[in-house]
Amino acid sequence: MNFGWLKQYMPRSLFGRALLILLLPMIGLQLVVGQMFIQRHFQSVTEQMAASVILELKYAIELVSRAENPQAELDEMSVNLEMLLLLTPENTALPADKVVFYDLSGKTLIKALHREIEQPVSVDLMSHPNRVLLNIQLEKGRLDAVVARSRVTATNPHQLLVLMIVTSIILTVISILFLRNQVRPINRLAAAAEAYGKGQNLPVHPAGSSEVRRAALAFLSMRNKLERQVEQRTLMLSGVSHDLRTPLTRLKLAAELIEGAEELKPDILEMERMLEGFLAFARDNQAEEARPTDPIRLARDIAGKSGDIKVVESKTTQDIHHVLLRKEALTRALQNLLNNALDHADTVMLFVSVSQKFLEFRVEDDGPGIPPEQFERAMQPFARLDASRNQNRGGGVGLGLSIALDVARSHGGTLELGQSETLGGLSAKLVIPR
Repeated sequence: MNFGWLKQYMPRSLFGRALLILLLPMIGLQLVVGQMFIQRHFQSVTEQMAASVILELKYAIELVSRAENPQAELDEMSVNLEMLLLLTPENTALPADKVVFYDLSGKTLIKALHREIEQPVSVDLMSHPNRVLLNIQLEKGRLDAVVARSRVTATNPHQLLVLMIVTSIILTVISILFLRNQVRPINRLAAAAEAYGKGQNLPVHPAGSSEVRRAALAFLSMRNKLERQVEQRTLMLSGVSHDLRTPLTRLKLAAELIEGAEELKPDILEMERMLEGFLAFARDNQAEEARPTDPIRLARDIAGKSGDIKVVESKTTQDIHHVLLRKEALTRALQNLLNNALDHADTVMLFVSVSQKFLEFRVEDDGPGIPPEQFERAMQPFARLDASRNQNRGGGVGLGLSIALDVARSHGGTLELGQSETLGGLSAKLVIPR
């Protein structure tokens, strides 16, 4: 059988599923036990207790049919049997049985009385909570009987259900508290992993069950290894930067002093520009802490420094001043996107959209664009698509989009390329989850 349709009704969280696994067997067991106990125990007990009263009523009916003075005989019988018996000369139709819908033992009593007594019987279990009022139609009149309810049905039949329900509620509350205590470390670990994917470091303290502690320790070990790797890369690049800048400086001085070395200056400047691009791409963005930033103000500042760039703002939430961003890294990424657009287009627009869940920066231009089949290659390091982007207007080292993509991923987001619907050129969309 296919139970795929049932998945849409199942809880998504671990806490909800664990609670469902706990409650379903408990509720099912209570329903089965309660049903079996009520049907078997109370029904059989009620029938046994009602049998003795039915024998007494049959004797009273027989006594009325053969006695010359039935009421006197009934009075004496009432004293001995602790049952009120009264014979009235009424021959009107008997009223209907009265019983509440949840009185299961009362319904069993009524069935037993109608089954065992041949004469018409009316049973009233609602007029008095502790008494059973019986009306039996005889040839000499109507026999009215008042019997204590405790003589014909089991007392307090609801006690079992009340005890089961109260005990289940107490056990469920204890289970919920225990499950929350067990699930809390998992939620903290998930929050720390999600935050680390966005470039934020949250403290993680191993707690909970042994499996959860092992997962937390493995996450801490992985995070520490990644941080050490990034630190080692930063130290290595710092050394490379120092070692390469010194000979480049000497070459620049030599080109200034040596006659006829003018043709070397463009090559030296190109090498310096490539070195700066490489260092910018490999720079440690994780070292910068994410802080609350106003993305709209940030976009205005970057557009103002880049030239005559129009900023189009859009927001669906008022909470725009507390977006956690690494401001310097994001500024470098947007600046690269804008510079790339300005190098190959005349008109550039910067769109900023802030919602409850996402932050989106979109740079669009009216340049020649990039063919869709080369979008993925364009974001690779040192990829240059000069054939499609006019090289005469400026060339780079092929790291602008790679740096933007790296910054987007460090925030847990992504960079998407497409065709601009507004200007017709390239559209570079940088999406960051909040």
